[in-house]
Amino acid sequence: MGEIRPIVRVGDPVLHTPCEPVTRFDDELRALVDDMFASMYAADGVGLAANQIGVALRVFVYDCPDADDVRHRGVVVNPTLELPGLGARRLDPGEEGCLSVPGQYAPLPRSDRAAAHGFDAEGRPVTVEGTGMLARCLQHEVDHLDGHLYIDRLPAKRRKQVLAAYEQSYNAG
Repeated sequence: MGEIRPIVRVGDPVLHTPCEPVTRFDDELRALVDDMFASMYAADGVGLAANQIGVALRVFVYDCPDADDVRHRGVVVNPTLELPGLGARRLDPGEEGCLSVPGQYAPLPRSDRAAAHGFDAEGRPVTVEGTGMLARCLQHEVDHLDGHLYIDRLPAKRRKQVLAAYEQSYNAG
């Protein structure tokens, strides 16, 4: 039952700086994870990185379906991302959006399979293997923790279009 925190938006330095590893698995971390889930659900998201609520730690939460429409929910602390080798990698050309760039979506090819290795909120090792939307989510959230937004992976012209549309909708609302 965490506290809903505001989502940090594109342009805030915390989103563009690599996050620090978690060194303590304690009540403070568990409270952060609860707040992250509450904030993600309040914003109708399927994943949320700690820096999206202004906390520069390597933690993300997720609650989304895989390619078989099976729902997966959890947390990964200090994740490392594993993708199939180039010869085995297939790209999913689907669209991507972000709670930190609300209302904007763009096609962004991502690997259709991914795994995140790390720890749960208690410090126990975890591996999350994903396909479909879950694979996209794992890649997206680890990008956040590395200081990158999905728009940073877009071609420059498309990135400018997304940012201009975001600015227009943000200033209109």
